[in-house]
Amino acid sequence: MSPKLTSPTPPADPRPPKIRLFSRSSWPEARHLADVLRTETVGGALLLSGAVIALVWANSPWSDSYTRLGDVVPWPGAPWHLDLDLATWAADGLLAIFFFVVGLELKREFVAGDLRDPRRAALPMAAALGGMVLPALIYVAVVLSGGGEGLRGWAIPTATDIAFALAVLAVVSSHLPQGLRAFLLTLAVVDDLFAITIIAIFYTADFHPVPLLAAFAPIGLFAVLVQRGRTWWWALIPLAIAAWTLMHASGVHATVAGVLLGFTVPVLARRRADGGQPASASAEAGEGGLAARLEHRWRPVSAGFAVPIFALFAAGVTLRGTDLGALLSDPIVIAIVAALVFGKSIGIFGSTYLLARFTRAELDEDITWVDLLGIALLAGVGFTVSLLIGDLAFGAGSTADDRVKAAVLLGSVISAGLAAAVLRRRNAAYRRVAQRERLDADGDGVPDVYQHPDAR
Repeated sequence: MSPKLTSPTPPADPRPPKIRLFSRSSWPEARHLADVLRTETVGGALLLSGAVIALVWANSPWSDSYTRLGDVVPWPGAPWHLDLDLATWAADGLLAIFFFVVGLELKREFVAGDLRDPRRAALPMAAALGGMVLPALIYVAVVLSGGGEGLRGWAIPTATDIAFALAVLAVVSSHLPQGLRAFLLTLAVVDDLFAITIIAIFYTADFHPVPLLAAFAPIGLFAVLVQRGRTWWWALIPLAIAAWTLMHASGVHATVAGVLLGFTVPVLARRRADGGQPASASAEAGEGGLAARLEHRWRPVSAGFAVPIFALFAAGVTLRGTDLGALLSDPIVIAIVAALVFGKSIGIFGSTYLLARFTRAELDEDITWVDLLGIALLAGVGFTVSLLIGDLAFGAGSTADDRVKAAVLLGSVISAGLAAAVLRRRNAAYRRVAQRERLDADGDGVPDVYQHPDAR
């Protein structure tokens, strides 16, 4: 009998498996994402309402009352430079709540979210970096070509407003797949990290080191309490106020205190007495982590009150009697609009394409490059942080500040319109994906695609 011939076993591929871009995350992460997006969508509607009211009021016959309201100083002669007007309190005080929530979300992403895995973190980090660098370069190039006035505002078009973006998605009834929604949220969170770093480094005036060093005392006490699971409001809130006050007195923008306080909060649940542990870091963070509980408590305050009130005071640019031709030809206005519309979209799309081109990454089966283009255009909606940086760069109420407000609004509206046009064309495909992501045939409360990834 002749010996049986066997085909040689092909050698194993030594290269790592290909990365799937925009693939679904775990079910606990998807559930957390849905809760966040639900709150931010409502907050986005309130933000838009605040901005519209500000624009109508500032251009109405009662525009003087709008200006006077923002100039009201609740307690003149207050110590520690706290004799601020209402518009400044909205920017420095209320936005500290917004950045506290950003700090909580950032830490959660690094400890239990997509950013804890370097392979999954590479995409939003690269996209956010591209979406920050290219808009800044476009802004600088346009301003230099127009004479160089206004270079200090280079960081205005670098951040994405997630609430505004989600409001746009709600208006166009877009059913984005979970992977794209996760990417958009993570991209916005990383954007905020870059933005607060830029604010702390480049927009600090009259720096005083002693109050800054003193601010770390209440921040440290806050950290000790939350790390031990002590959530006494009568202790934590005064410590947070003290940290904010000292940070403000130091010359560093006071919202930085909110981010630092958010970073101190533990994400993972404390070990249970029976020794049992949740199935994953994401589940542990969602089930019992203090960061999740504080975020659940404070995100509605941020999205439903702090950011809309800031928009009410910040978005009121007066256009009555303005030469629109001169406004639209102003180098600062052109720079901001071009950076938001083209810089953001090309920076995010281009960096993602290069990541896929030069690695083994490829798009998830449900996602196309057109979908990414829509998300990249949507990221050009830069409202809250852009207006904040505009105030810091040029001074609230200045002539340049009014141009910045008009440009941010115009660039955000154009970006939102283009994104809506692109995403609406794929809405039928998104709806089919959304139906699969909700299907729970066995009735166990977990959609089938998260238990059986191949379920179609």
